[in-house]
Amino acid sequence: MHRLAPLLLLVRPHSSYHISVSHKQINSQSHRNRQHAPTTANTDTHAANPMGELAVVASSAAAAASSPPMAASASPPPDLLERLKDYKQEHVLSFWEDLSPRERNLLVAEIESIDLPRIDRIIRCSLDYHGLPVAAIEPVPEMMVSTVDERTVQMRERWWNAGLNAIRRGKLAVLLLSGGQGTRLGSSDPKGCFNIGLPSGKSLFQLQAERILRIQRLAAEAVTDGSPFVPISWYIMTSSFTHEATQRFFESRKYFGLDRSQVIFFQQGTIPCISKDRKFIMETPYRVARAPDGNGGVYTALKSSRLLEDMATRGIKYIDCYGVDNALVRVADPAFLGYFIDKGAAAAAKVVRKAYPQERVGVFVRRGKGGPLAVVEYSELDPSLASAIDQATGRLRFCWSNVCLHMFTLDFLNQVASGLEKDSIFHLAEKKIPSVHGFETGLKLEQFIFDAFTYAPSTALFEVIMNPAPYSLQLASCARKSLHLLKMPMVPKLIRPILLGCLFFVCTPVGLRLLVASSLIQFPYMQQVWKYRRSALTWERASNKFAVDDHSMHLVRSRSSLYRFSFW
Repeated sequence: MHRLAPLLLLVRPHSSYHISVSHKQINSQSHRNRQHAPTTANTDTHAANPMGELAVVASSAAAAASSPPMAASASPPPDLLERLKDYKQEHVLSFWEDLSPRERNLLVAEIESIDLPRIDRIIRCSLDYHGLPVAAIEPVPEMMVSTVDERTVQMRERWWNAGLNAIRRGKLAVLLLSGGQGTRLGSSDPKGCFNIGLPSGKSLFQLQAERILRIQRLAAEAVTDGSPFVPISWYIMTSSFTHEATQRFFESRKYFGLDRSQVIFFQQGTIPCISKDRKFIMETPYRVARAPDGNGGVYTALKSSRLLEDMATRGIKYIDCYGVDNALVRVADPAFLGYFIDKGAAAAAKVVRKAYPQERVGVFVRRGKGGPLAVVEYSELDPSLASAIDQATGRLRFCWSNVCLHMFTLDFLNQVASGLEKDSIFHLAEKKIPSVHGFETGLKLEQFIFDAFTYAPSTALFEVIMNPAPYSLQLASCARKSLHLLKMPMVPKLIRPILLGCLFFVCTPVGLRLLVASSLIQFPYMQQVWKYRRSALTWERASNKFAVDDHSMHLVRSRSSLYRFSFW
């Protein structure tokens, strides 16, 4: 979800994009085609909007300055009016007589940037679909979930090695969903730029970039046959609100040590906000109110920006997808990738066992008898089903929480992009939309990243433990508290398990802590603590590998064994 900010359009001064009274010299298609090239770290070209809409990148004053003057006209261009009437949106021109020539230019450019047939199809399909009954849901079969309890050391090591092998051969790409602003965190910057309060002062982008660097080093070290190592490609989806700021942030920090060619930026689309009678809402007399098309817009954006083709050219087969506000995400997790390859599934997701029936998380379900897996939001799950208990296990029947950590094959992403476009079904969110009449109740249309699972012929779920489970920055905002005031809220969250009488090593942001618990001890009330300020240790036990950094804080239990900690 994104807050709707005023949209400011830029009409670029291309000679082939000329607006006149007759409207015959508009070459909107060529203008849209020029915007379909993806933005990489090596260029300042703006990525295409998947909707074929104009990029929101400059002020209206700049737009007016770059637009050729339009002769005064008492009525709008007839062909433009007829096109709008075909889709019952002619009210968009109702303010025409009150607009200046510059504002009329902007309005014409705005209308030309909207793919009217497509948007009309989305509105009809979405509103009609949400009036239909949905298939009954069933719990996810246990056989489709790899639980922590059932994994052996041999399985984990086999998956880890298989994942590293695929990474070193360039078969994995990382896909970051980073279209949101940090408004709930008290910042207008992209979320990834946010300083979450670590002693190091590192941003989310830096933490994730350094994890990619560390995985690359591990994968390169695993090369034994002399074959070349291929760096990990990092695809970053931004929005019209965050695109330029994100690029500047990376450029000013030299991409955090990554090669510029590894980082590819592209924009998600926007879609007009509509009233309950299916009309476009006008934010100003010459601008349609728009909102981002949701994190599920990534599929359309990848296809329209030709980045799926780019992935194929680079030899990529698997895509690791996650959200930017997950401070503890294991980017390009070799074990998860190895598990995904081993299962041969089209899609996979890390899941966390639901803690209690009313927990505000979406859960994986099965749609119909033998149907595909899907995610049902907590607000859509009937309370009786949310609290239903499996009598055989004593656990919740619908217990596998979605935490937006997904893995897809490239072939499946191509299938999803085509399927979602064909079906044109978006989720509806009733919101207060800024308009020429003040804030009015309207509908935002968006797709979610988990919409893809209903198209998957096979899906595998991979359980992870809540500590260190994904820690979202939104948890702090939901509590209406500043991250700075909370003083690293993930610290008590991650070291919440009760420590019983044995020896522990805990890596915290201020160094390694050795805890000796002779009786019940719970962080932060420790009876005895020895703190070692060292950046790394060389302890190891057998071939087990543990990855710890100055913000992930894995809790490791040891009786008489020693462990090797690697920072990544």
